[in-house]
Amino acid sequence: MRAVVITRGGGGPEVLEAQEVEDPAPLGDGEVLLQVAAAGVNRADTLQRHGRHPPPAGAPPYPGLECSGTILALGPNVPPRWAVGDKVCAPLSGGGYAEKVVVPAGQLLPAPEGVSLTDAAGLPEVACTVWSTVFMTSHLSPGESFLIHGGSSGIGTFAIQIAKHLGIKVFVTAGSEEKLAACKGLGADVCINYKTEDFVERIKQETNGKGVDVILDNIGGSYLQRNLNSLGVDGRLFIIGVQGGIVAEVNLQAVLARRLTIQAAGLRNRSLANKAEIVSEVEKNVWPAVAAGKVKLVIYKTFPLSEAAEAHRLMEASTHVSKILLLP
Repeated sequence: MRAVVITRGGGGPEVLEAQEVEDPAPLGDGEVLLQVAAAGVNRADTLQRHGRHPPPAGAPPYPGLECSGTILALGPNVPPRWAVGDKVCAPLSGGGYAEKVVVPAGQLLPAPEGVSLTDAAGLPEVACTVWSTVFMTSHLSPGESFLIHGGSSGIGTFAIQIAKHLGIKVFVTAGSEEKLAACKGLGADVCINYKTEDFVERIKQETNGKGVDVILDNIGGSYLQRNLNSLGVDGRLFIIGVQGGIVAEVNLQAVLARRLTIQAAGLRNRSLANKAEIVSEVEKNVWPAVAAGKVKLVIYKTFPLSEAAEAHRLMEASTHVSKILLLP
């Protein structure tokens, strides 16, 4: 099969090369083989390319944390709901940038109604990340307020829509008027240009000094104190990225005085059982909203597998809105 290989020990986008590689190993217990229709491109893939986000033990060495496709074969003890020929999508531990990939059956999601099989590749990572963090862990609830950093990202555009669908007031930050307009169009209530405004002050103005209930943060260190200053009583900060660094000095007074909670997690290194639980919750809680058209996938651009380097250049330029896909 063809897959995108990280050559020369990693580095810039130019190290990504589509090559002929061996087919996946024979299927193990509870595994299925997919013919990949499309793969989502995520910022974590660019970190893997640099050697900073390696795949967990046993995962394919090729990048790609989500895909859609058709089931080609079933291993032993796969649940009877799945059959050869089913159209599905799934979060992956790696290997999505390929023509075929092996997936644990517990991570399979049916391609949602009303979404093309190609576009479905852009859903698993964002849906599983947002639902497992903000809803399953931080317990964001109807009537609360929610700040999303990077509102125009794939995670951001999904989070805006599912939160609005559930009756939550949404604040976002983004770095251009074009990106803020896209967020507004998806339903965001308050859109803040982090390059020209202080998001802490704007949130205080918009909430009469109370702050928001939950923050989803992809920046990390450089935003930590400002995020804490933006939370209200019993507020929850969930960190899913550290684009702004991994070290910060924090005044804990706000944490103590307002009973704040700081949480952090990724998706890739969770156990199979934990991933299966998340996928089940996503199918139950998110998929009906997607099928009803309440949450729409925004695809910015697609590239052939052979142009994975160009897809990564676009991702790292951060000029896009929402999802980038690769097509085998």
